[in-house]
Amino acid sequence: MLDQQPPTRYNQFLKIATWFEGGLILLAYVIGWAVSINPLAHIGFSPMALVLGIVGTLPLYLLFALSYNLPWSGMRAVKNFLVEKLGPFLSRYRWQELLYLGFLAGISEEILFRGLLQPWFEQNWGWIGGIAFSNLVFALVHWVTPLYALLAGLTGVYLGIALDFGGERNLVIPILIHAIYDFLAFIAVAQTYRREKSRSF
Repeated sequence: MLDQQPPTRYNQFLKIATWFEGGLILLAYVIGWAVSINPLAHIGFSPMALVLGIVGTLPLYLLFALSYNLPWSGMRAVKNFLVEKLGPFLSRYRWQELLYLGFLAGISEEILFRGLLQPWFEQNWGWIGGIAFSNLVFALVHWVTPLYALLAGLTGVYLGIALDFGGERNLVIPILIHAIYDFLAFIAVAQTYRREKSRSF
């Protein structure tokens, strides 16, 4: 039941996720120190950043919702992977824990990829090169299937463009988009797993 405390191995999943994602922030600062880039140089909290982050989530999540149930075998393979690998864990968590996981990923990955790698690559290859090369890396580290990697890379491009929404660079915007999107996607995966598990009984 969702209102019960998850067993030890489910708590362990949260701990591993926390350490792993926290390690990405540490990695961003270590590389940033080596190349003289502050990963949080362009972070600024404002009502406009909040609005852009929330509104900017909508098109990304709508695409996810539309593609999630496509009968195409490629998308079905992606969905099956998410449900089979993450579903057993996500389905045991309350919404607060899913929100935590969403913001954990959103904050740590955006600090690394949009806070560090994108401006680093921009130094030599300009704005387009910064987006292209940082999201090539983003796609590679999300390689589950070729399609999943492609979708991750395209999502990263969107987040890289979102970094400059409103005309002024602000890391808060892609962080919010990433975090809210992951939270909503986690809910969808958890619901699918519960539904499929209930049918098996």
